[in-house]
Amino acid sequence: MSGTQSKIGKVRVPRVQITYDVETGGAEQSKELPLVIGAVGEFAEEDNDLRERSFINIDKDNFNEVMSSLRPCADVIVDSVLPGKEGAMALALTFSSMEDFTPDQVVQNVPELKALLQMRNELSELRNRAASNIQLKERLGAALEQGYRPEGQPGDDGETA
Repeated sequence: MSGTQSKIGKVRVPRVQITYDVETGGAEQSKELPLVIGAVGEFAEEDNDLRERSFINIDKDNFNEVMSSLRPCADVIVDSVLPGKEGAMALALTFSSMEDFTPDQVVQNVPELKALLQMRNELSELRNRAASNIQLKERLGAALEQGYRPEGQPGDDGETA
């Protein structure tokens, strides 16, 4: 009877298998138990009575579809590490697929982080252009030495850009 469980560990099938060995009529037989998980919680915004709720069958093929229909959300308060935004930040995250849990998607759903990422991408693009364009590199260097000021704004010496 002990051989079945040790074989499962060696084979490494891509799913959970729970088996037990049974002796019926002198013959040894292995039975597999299905893995069933039930999750109970407030996953949707609907406010219906517990008696009216029903179980939803979820598998790997319909997981994103079910998640999209439920639109689970998380309201969290986090400490801000953003420049100029000290203190706590309230975030309301809504998920419609497993991809929404990735860092890239979380950034897209938080406006402050999205703006910082966009600025970072634009600066990276500018750096790459400056690396291959000597004239642009020189002009950017000169602008940084003089201190940046928008066009039409007077500088320290009273001149306009």
